[in-house]
Amino acid sequence: MLSFQELSAKFNQTFEAKQFPASPATLYEPGEYFLQIGGKRIRPVLCLLGNELFNEIHSDAYLVAKAIELFHNFTLVHDDMMDEASLRRGMPTVHTKYDSNTALLVGDVMVIRAYECLQNIQASYLPKVLQLFNKTAREVCEGQQLDMDYAKMETVSLEAYIHMITLKTSVLLACSLEAGAIIGGAGENNCRHLYEFGRKLGIAFQIQDDYLDAYGDAAIFGKEAGGDIKQNKKTFLLIHALEVANPTQKNKLSSLLQRNDEDKVQQVLAIFDECGVATWAESLKAKYMQEALAHLEAIAVISDRKKPLIDLANYLMNRNK
Repeated sequence: MLSFQELSAKFNQTFEAKQFPASPATLYEPGEYFLQIGGKRIRPVLCLLGNELFNEIHSDAYLVAKAIELFHNFTLVHDDMMDEASLRRGMPTVHTKYDSNTALLVGDVMVIRAYECLQNIQASYLPKVLQLFNKTAREVCEGQQLDMDYAKMETVSLEAYIHMITLKTSVLLACSLEAGAIIGGAGENNCRHLYEFGRKLGIAFQIQDDYLDAYGDAAIFGKEAGGDIKQNKKTFLLIHALEVANPTQKNKLSSLLQRNDEDKVQQVLAIFDECGVATWAESLKAKYMQEALAHLEAIAVISDRKKPLIDLANYLMNRNK
């Protein structure tokens, strides 16, 4: 059994090669630039771990992993445009370094390249993997639209927010695991439990991401601190603060959300602290983590095979970037 770190190194070796042709350079060089920024490569390695949980890793798992990573980067390029973000992984975003029209096309061509990878896997796997991939791709777009919709709404319920981030974030983690499991020959029941493990883990992952966006060190996290607050995003933190704040705090928060000055982030964080948001988020994250591990426990393979996934889950929940 290989660890996440070992599989990450193997995947990165396969992903080092250029993913696009040389011409036109005005399209493909920005694409290569963004892919080479790097990142944790969590999703493609989850695909390999999903395969390894049930069988030796098949070469097709690397093609699916590559497709997943290309699709994920497409979402990042377009998300950065929609969020007007200047940094991604500590580097200039594509629309900032080049321009918005280029970034739009770079994202588009990444999706096309992803499907070119998928079309090369064995015919016996393709229908199930493609159905799962298409469903997930559609859901991710739905989640991104809901995220933008919620930014314009005065209040969003916790239930509605969880639904949104399930689509925007969790389903791609779950898809990565299940796609690998399909290639590994897993049965339907095991696939279902592995998918749910990934879905619950994804929610916990987003709670951590929301926390880091507000409280993380920008130099470590790789993104501008307080970006979600500046964009008035209805994160786990803001939703809970609005639910538990007293009338004075709620009025101040509502007023701050209408502003865009330099002190906005620090003043919102001060109210978060008064409302005990950080402690609450840690508790909610632990709840989803426990639910995720219960699904992993229910998968009918020997416990030793699950260790890399348990180790990865623990790492994701304790990361600082």
